[in-house]
Amino acid sequence: GIRRWNVDVMGSANHAGTTPMDQRTDALVGASELIVAIRDIASSAPGRQVATVGRISVEPGAPNVIPGAARFTLEIRDLSMDRIDQVFQAIQAVAQEADRSTGLHTRFERFYESLGAPTDPRLRQLVEDSANAAGFSTLRMPSGAGHDAQSMAELGPVGMVFVPSRAGISHSPDEWTAPDDVARGTEVLFHTLLAMDTADLPWPA
Repeated sequence: GIRRWNVDVMGSANHAGTTPMDQRTDALVGASELIVAIRDIASSAPGRQVATVGRISVEPGAPNVIPGAARFTLEIRDLSMDRIDQVFQAIQAVAQEADRSTGLHTRFERFYESLGAPTDPRLRQLVEDSANAAGFSTLRMPSGAGHDAQSMAELGPVGMVFVPSRAGISHSPDEWTAPDDVARGTEVLFHTLLAMDTADLPWPA
């Protein structure tokens, strides 16, 4: 699943030349420290969760003015929505503690959610059986990216066939898959569809 927030860190905009360092309430410094904490929380906790800050802006945005406001995006992904909540709560607790000690004010506003969609175990097995029958090696793995299958899962069982990409890079201009691997993936998909057609399984109408 995926959840995204806008995070606003509010401080005090003052002149850079006349405000001593120990009298500043710098929103950008607070945002920067929180971003580092986000990385540390997501990377230190057990599990496959990831947290990303992909955009940041400051106001007023002048070289000689201490930032009075900073806004950045926070995205957390995990297979479990409960796990996303746990990571977010840990991040929120750090922000609240920082606000108390620095005089900043941090606000989180969620603006996007995409629920996780586990693939159907019967389809996973059919895909794996089709690959093994063709003499191909297999690896069961979750996908942290968004796929159309998440929407289709609301209508019925879904499964996915992945093929190797060079250096494991996907969803990037540098993604590249050898034509032979594309052909193998197509063969697995074809035989999986045939197996679905003949399998005595209670597929939903």
